[in-house]
Amino acid sequence: MSQASPYTGPVNSSAPVPSVVERLSAPRPGPVPFSVEFLPPKDADAEARMWRAVRVFERLDPAFVSLTYGAGGSTRDRTVRIAGQLATETTLVPVAHLTAVNHSIAELRSLVGAYADKGITNILALRGDPPGDPLGEWVKHPQGVSYAEELVELIGGLGQFHVGVASFPEGHHRAPDLDHDTRVLVSKLRTGAEYSVTQLFFDVDFYLRLRDRVAAADPEQGAKPIIPEILPITSLASVRRMVELSGSVLPASVEQRLIAAAGSGDQEDRAAVRAVGIDIATEMSQRLIAEGAPGLHFISLNFAKATCEVLDRLGVDTADALPLVSST
Repeated sequence: MSQASPYTGPVNSSAPVPSVVERLSAPRPGPVPFSVEFLPPKDADAEARMWRAVRVFERLDPAFVSLTYGAGGSTRDRTVRIAGQLATETTLVPVAHLTAVNHSIAELRSLVGAYADKGITNILALRGDPPGDPLGEWVKHPQGVSYAEELVELIGGLGQFHVGVASFPEGHHRAPDLDHDTRVLVSKLRTGAEYSVTQLFFDVDFYLRLRDRVAAADPEQGAKPIIPEILPITSLASVRRMVELSGSVLPASVEQRLIAAAGSGDQEDRAAVRAVGIDIATEMSQRLIAEGAPGLHFISLNFAKATCEVLDRLGVDTADALPLVSST
């Protein structure tokens, strides 16, 4: 792959693309800014479903939308294509994920250039998970980088990009302790990251303690937004798998509520689990808003209905999107 030239501004618009921080601080209706995470779809049917969800959220004007990047770069081309379409074919502000796994520095530079060519200036820089087993051994590409901090520095050297990073309310599963995890996050922010988006969690206290740790370690960096990630649970089996792969924890109090809703049959009662999951996401969101979270980042799984239900309960006007929600 060829080396990308430095990028100095969006090419698909005469106006600069706003940064995530600018979008979070801009006046908007509702109790708090919100954003949405999409996944690169695996086939044509899944992509059609994703675009239906995109059009729903477009009517709600989220602060931004992010598009994940498959383990080991497995969805690289699809991610770049869809991120470009989000930038050029919608009114949304896309944040493209970029991971260090299985990529040389030359490939990373080229990928940043590919995003730049599509007018994307917001990038979430991640170390990334190993393919196959996200909790398995992390192996550096021989010509690549080892840490997200290096990726933040690389992107920053290529032009006028706005870079975010990941943060971990319960601590990264590879970190020896929370102090080490906090130092890593602060270092990424000092290197140039403007904000962080957390890994999913289900105990708001974990988020609050993370925020306090960062502020205590470096007040200047602690002032940067730490955006909590929220998953409206719709399946007990699915959330258990997601928690297992992420290295996070499903608190006993949350799990017991879901188990009670799931019932004792061979198949979980998905409707009852979903209803409890919406309650939990709403409760978490309400407390996060009360505690001053800068925004809420919802894991959509490429559906819109569950997130819209939570947003409606939070006081966001979803009426304009409701006609499109039924199929998503």
